[in-house]
Amino acid sequence: MKKITLICAAGMSTSLMVTKMKEAAKKLGMEVEIRATSESKFKQYENDTDILLLGPQVGFLLNKYKQTYEPKGIKVEVIDSIDYGMMNGEKVLKNALGIQSM
Repeated sequence: MKKITLICAAGMSTSLMVTKMKEAAKKLGMEVEIRATSESKFKQYENDTDILLLGPQVGFLLNKYKQTYEPKGIKVEVIDSIDYGMMNGEKVLKNALGIQSM
């Protein structure tokens, strides 16, 4: 089971995205664990995360997080701002897992 953590400045706006992603995972029959947290609290999840998604508002942290966490085997990406704004949980989930959108 893949474990996906989303972070944003306060962990609030990503909470709705987590809900949408969980709905998409259920619909697609995928077993994933998805959570949201603030950037300042991510350390408590770093050893329990396979994929780290940054909200567009903290996208400026991408290089820092890639340098820190990709050597530990954590895939790090910024959520597409259009998908984020549209709350397209299915597309964000598929992109995170490396699945082409249909």
